[in-house]
Amino acid sequence: MTAPSGSEPQALGVLRDTVLPTYARADITIVRGDGCRVWDDEGRAYLDFVAGIAVVGLGHCAPAPLAAAREQLERLWHASNLYWTEPMLRLAGLLAARFEGGRAFFCNSGAEANESALKIARKATGRTRIVALEGGFHGRTLGALSATGQPAKWEGFGPLLPGIAFAKPNEVESLEAALAPAGDTALILLEPVLGEGGVIPLEPAFAQAAAERAREIGALLCVDEVQAGMGRTGTFFAFEQLGIEPDLVTLAKGLANGLPMGALLAGERAASGFVPGDHGSTFGGNPVAAAAAVATVEAIDDDLLAHVRERGDQLAAGLAALRGVDQVRGRGLLLGATLDRPVGPVVDAAREQGLLVLSAGPDVLRLTPPLVVSADEVEQALAILDEVLA
Repeated sequence: MTAPSGSEPQALGVLRDTVLPTYARADITIVRGDGCRVWDDEGRAYLDFVAGIAVVGLGHCAPAPLAAAREQLERLWHASNLYWTEPMLRLAGLLAARFEGGRAFFCNSGAEANESALKIARKATGRTRIVALEGGFHGRTLGALSATGQPAKWEGFGPLLPGIAFAKPNEVESLEAALAPAGDTALILLEPVLGEGGVIPLEPAFAQAAAERAREIGALLCVDEVQAGMGRTGTFFAFEQLGIEPDLVTLAKGLANGLPMGALLAGERAASGFVPGDHGSTFGGNPVAAAAAVATVEAIDDDLLAHVRERGDQLAAGLAALRGVDQVRGRGLLLGATLDRPVGPVVDAAREQGLLVLSAGPDVLRLTPPLVVSADEVEQALAILDEVLA
């Protein structure tokens, strides 16, 4: 495939200095996507096991959200949250059916959704302390960053929000210590699978202990499903596999299959925390993004979830058999492989061989392909990784 007119590599390259260097970007410019593949501005194809960092769940340019967004573009782009819009209402109804009794606040990103969770928890409980997990990641805005248990990401941005304590994942004793004094705790914030923190799944017993303690002390429980939700782990919400019923759920990434969309879902114990004027988001629930999200939610049915579990098992087994892989962990199509070497050169070498993959720490290879990935595409990815790791 040739690059589109006006986007020649040399012309685009001179514009790179006009962008703030907040990302260590690879030296490719992606111009097109279709299914599980993308193409750069030189016409080279890549098998995409990044999927926009667990965003493009139905694949690039998936027909259903594409058609829904295109149709909505021709009707209404924006109306503001001073009024109701049809796509926003339909999306709220679909999510309430998945998270029974939940009421939605719409925004644009996972960080925004988690900021909303922090605010509503403080307002609903009248308390201020937050307990989160070491290695957890909840976003880079100031509140979400403060609740992110990765000190390296805090450097240069202090002072952060006070009153936040961190527990070790899957260690109940550490959770109990972080909760003291329990009576001041507004929120326990968990990722069901710590994605940026090394692809570490929470054990059901730990999650259940956190849920029980939240109820006992009058705190709220929020499950951050920004990366793990929307079918990525083989159930619509990852928390369904943990045997818990959270008070709050945050979503983004895969919600609109690539269009900017985030959501906070609040159950009965939490919903009373917000009244008109308490919170807002100018573009939250945007009609075009909401229309794409409606199509995306509708597409995540039992057949697709079964497919995710099957392909996840295939990918996990294949990774475990590769040379240089010490351990495979995760759920569904959110998988991490700890390596016997630094992961950075492996990511770079895979890209040179036409496969896009991620890292999740210095020695963890992370794979988050589109949920629609085929068995043949999984085998192609494994073959490239086998060659790279040899």
